[in-house]
Amino acid sequence: MPLRPVGSVMRGPSDVSKTSVLLALCLAVFVVNVSTTVVNIALPTLVRELGATTTDLLWVVDAFNLAFAALVLAAGSLSDRFGRRSALLLGLTLFAVASLVGAWSSSPEVLIAFRAVAGVAAAVVYPVTLSILSNVFTDRTERARAIGIWGAATGMSVAVGPIVGGALIEHFWWGSILVLNGGVAVLTLLLSVVVIPDSRDPSTPPLDIPGLVLSTTALGVLVYTIISAPERGWSSPATLAGFAVAAVVLTAFVLQERRVEHPMLDVRLFANLRFTAASGAVTSAFFALFGFIFLVTQYFQSVRSYGALETGLRMLPVAISLAAFALVGPRLAVAVGSKIVVALGLASLSAAFLWASTVGQDTDYLVIVGQMILLGGGLGLTSAPATEAIMGVVAPEKAGMGSAVNDATRELGGTLGVAVIGSVALSVYRDNLGRPPVPDALIEPARESIGAAQEAARQAANLGGLAQAAGDQVLALARTAFVDGFTTGCVVAGVVTALAGVLTLIYLPAHPEMAQHAGEESVGQGVAAVDDAA
Repeated sequence: MPLRPVGSVMRGPSDVSKTSVLLALCLAVFVVNVSTTVVNIALPTLVRELGATTTDLLWVVDAFNLAFAALVLAAGSLSDRFGRRSALLLGLTLFAVASLVGAWSSSPEVLIAFRAVAGVAAAVVYPVTLSILSNVFTDRTERARAIGIWGAATGMSVAVGPIVGGALIEHFWWGSILVLNGGVAVLTLLLSVVVIPDSRDPSTPPLDIPGLVLSTTALGVLVYTIISAPERGWSSPATLAGFAVAAVVLTAFVLQERRVEHPMLDVRLFANLRFTAASGAVTSAFFALFGFIFLVTQYFQSVRSYGALETGLRMLPVAISLAAFALVGPRLAVAVGSKIVVALGLASLSAAFLWASTVGQDTDYLVIVGQMILLGGGLGLTSAPATEAIMGVVAPEKAGMGSAVNDATRELGGTLGVAVIGSVALSVYRDNLGRPPVPDALIEPARESIGAAQEAARQAANLGGLAQAAGDQVLALARTAFVDGFTTGCVVAGVVTALAGVLTLIYLPAHPEMAQHAGEESVGQGVAAVDDAA
């Protein structure tokens, strides 16, 4: 029986169940998130096997984020027009190819290039999953439950990625983690071909090509400037010029979108406090999370000397907590209001990071478990309900656009978190490392990263005698300096989430109907209709 249109969704016969659709969408989200967490667990290994510097490690993470953030708005808008099922299949295919071929990268530069291609694919896949979900699950309670499960898939990826990735690294080679990514992407692709219904904007508005170009340029320049700022300096002429160019292009984008009849992104959505405040909450939460993950994997492996698999297992508490609260959060938001739930989540994140700022080299792991439970719970209470709030504002036929905004805030926040928190931690690390009375051949590599300090100490140990003693001294200093940088980075993350929590209490309406006020009718009939229905 052929697929038939119902509203903006091409619904198939009754045997195509919503459960199967949700499973495929969760797998797609899972594979994209696993790609990030798996690469983080491999960072110390890349220092040893590919000779990666700290800058290389940042770009291994951020090449993916840059491509994702720059293209996600355009990809979400295009999927509305040309079909979300086709976009999902195309994105999964490209992701599988980039992962499988990138597994045999011979240098950091080649790996970074394939990570960028994977980021392009993720920009196509991620917003489509949420827009398909919103079109299939139209009742607010049903949609909140589905978004909770969708969010829990993120928590599962936080757990499975490091554990499976750690096991693969210890038993095979670092590239096997990308083979895992590619294999799961192929499995998801096959399932999606069978169960995913097509959906698109039935009005098929003309392409807003200037909007596509301006949005991609503005986000690309902004994210690139943020990533490069730690190396160039936050107040350097190049960094300030980058921010200025991004601001000018972003202003031009807003003016373009307000002028055209069929904009790529209806910027008037941001007049809705529910939409804007929820987007800000997601940005701040992922700012803190990505920065924390970037540092804590190095803490476990380079300071506590855990292997890759041991590190993955020790990340399990944050993943379980995140998944559990992602299931509960959206239902609580429907019952008691988004304001309370999201603010509580941000408060939990702040408490977790401020507690983590007390960590030392010998902190009992059970103490860290408590910090991780608070962190995962806070993220689950923040991200899933805020996502539900964002998608509840957008009309179903524009779901790709709303999903793309949600994903852009995640990636922009995450990229900013890695850049800012990583930059702060590295600055403190270098300052506290100092200039001990050891040969420059030992201390100069150690200034690059804690992983480089370990490698320098290992090489010195092979020489024995005074060289080994000097290497041990540098490694001890490096571990102390890294912990100082790590705890300072946690303070930064805690302050950011605390400020976001205050702003949430002020600006995020408790329920959908509270988001509407006299000045917001300009957002459009689709927005009002969805909020009224919710």
